[in-house]
Amino acid sequence: MKKVGIIGSGIVGKTLAAGAISHGYEAMIASRDTSKLEEWHQDNSSVQLGSVDDAAQFGDIVIFAVKGTVAKEALEGIDSNYLKGKTVIDATNPIDTSAPDNGVLRFFSSINRSLMEELQEAQPEANFVKAFNSIGSAFMVDPQFEGGKPTMFIAGNSDEAKEEVREMLLKFGHDIEDMGGVEGARAIEPLCMLWCIPGFRENRWSHAFKLLK
Repeated sequence: MKKVGIIGSGIVGKTLAAGAISHGYEAMIASRDTSKLEEWHQDNSSVQLGSVDDAAQFGDIVIFAVKGTVAKEALEGIDSNYLKGKTVIDATNPIDTSAPDNGVLRFFSSINRSLMEELQEAQPEANFVKAFNSIGSAFMVDPQFEGGKPTMFIAGNSDEAKEEVREMLLKFGHDIEDMGGVEGARAIEPLCMLWCIPGFRENRWSHAFKLLK
């Protein structure tokens, strides 16, 4: 049974921690203040609680699900030995703190430089794979759409790491499209903007992307 360490105690981290348990993984979720998870943990007692370093050390796979604005700082706070050689699923988005423009989020990153590229550069011995950044948390695990399974776009430099992520995504109910190396995150991260526009403009949040072939 593979172990999954989840760094980030927001709705994405909680959803993926519970999803990992439901699909046969062991899971530990990390927070700088685990008291914030006490009520949630009452209904999700199979998920272990720990510090950020605990979760990074625990996981065979690590899910990085923090706010984009603090992602580099949070990553720098993790002992690099705990991530060395591991698959790190990057669910972050470089969302700026300013308000959207007519429903379009502002990013603090450049179109030619993704946040994941910066994270990979900061932890070069970890194997980052972009995933879970362009779909709502309600549809990350066992999504149900009339049009079939949604497409999860992934990118990363390690084929072995992407295979681990592919295995998880298939269990979670997604089709997968591999967009190549870490540079592919430059195209995947802005899908978050596109996904959010109907929500901000019309309060429509129940959708996902599907690549037709």
